[in-house]
Amino acid sequence: MQTLWALSPLLFSAVRALPQATATPSQSSSSSSPAPTGSAGGNPFQGYDLYVNPYYKSEVETLAIPSMTGSLAEKASAAANVPSFHWLDTAAKVPQMGEFLADIKSKNDAGANPPTAGIFVVYDLPDRDCAALASNGEFLISDGGVEKYKGYIDSIREQVEKYSDTQIILVIEPDSLANLVTNMDVQKCANAHDAYLECTNYALTQLNLPNVAMYLDAGHAGWLGWPANIGPAAELYASVYKNASSPAAVRGLATNVANYNAWSIATCPSYTQGSSVCDEKTYINNFAPQLKSAGFDAHFIVDTGRNGHQPTGQSQWGDWCNVKNTGFGVRPTTDTGDALVDAFVWVKPGGESDGTSDSSAERYDAHCGYSDALTPAPEAGTWFQAYFEQLVQNANPSL
Repeated sequence: MQTLWALSPLLFSAVRALPQATATPSQSSSSSSPAPTGSAGGNPFQGYDLYVNPYYKSEVETLAIPSMTGSLAEKASAAANVPSFHWLDTAAKVPQMGEFLADIKSKNDAGANPPTAGIFVVYDLPDRDCAALASNGEFLISDGGVEKYKGYIDSIREQVEKYSDTQIILVIEPDSLANLVTNMDVQKCANAHDAYLECTNYALTQLNLPNVAMYLDAGHAGWLGWPANIGPAAELYASVYKNASSPAAVRGLATNVANYNAWSIATCPSYTQGSSVCDEKTYINNFAPQLKSAGFDAHFIVDTGRNGHQPTGQSQWGDWCNVKNTGFGVRPTTDTGDALVDAFVWVKPGGESDGTSDSSAERYDAHCGYSDALTPAPEAGTWFQAYFEQLVQNANPSL
């Protein structure tokens, strides 16, 4: 669904040349009022169960399982009940966020123990997916996209305020800031630079609410982990955090979103092109000190939704679209073994396509037609049965 990198050959060459019941909501305040201050705290995942996404569960149960049998059907049923983030990738999906929050409140009011937390991805920047094509969004900078995005954020804030006693965890804008680190030679990204920063700032300040924890997307080891990228990335993310007045609700960064890297791996796969920073654990432990030095004491979450089989079938580390030989990773847990990492989570809903392999489609990206991409593939975000079956077949035993 999300482009994690569109220019791998160019950038890697450059780097190597360098070293459901409805609750009664409380009255929401006007979006023009000052944003309340978020509450600083510890790991926002501790003491909560994560919400099982009803939309994803329905996809698995109605689209996937009917054609599966035996142990695969059993594993698919298990996957349907693993909490995964719900992507607010259009403004039209924000009311559904409200439906899910109402359901969560109903469960919590009925005595859920531990209580349930809602998990969502904020993903609707104007000129979204600036370095690729598969997940281009609905807003254009040239057509009032910045103001439309602010309205989208205002609508999310209204939902958050209605359910002010519900814990809500947000991943903010996959790919966006990472593109500003590495892809300024792409005209669309260069044009989007100021809008991305303005809109991200608006999201962080408006959603800095007491019941919210936010994690800015920060690419992955094969994107920002290179020596030429990690320092500039630390400066950029720290500046975004500080320019938003260091919001208490911003807990840190999300890595490996919709990607495939191992959390920790003994031998770096050949496609990591000689990088010693070839897993997310090494990336995070290299990144965190630089972020802290720059003024951002970040904690992390890692998407393990598709990293359960290592090595993957990638030919190049930057190949991101429906990659072959991947599997579901470990279930969401706070037992990460690393003080920097709050949780392993499933951000990308496994089985939803990264992009279409139809070269005549408007949003066709060449990465989705590469030899290491499973084909034929449907449009980004739509159900891809063959890919789901691959994830199940190669799943981590914990599934």
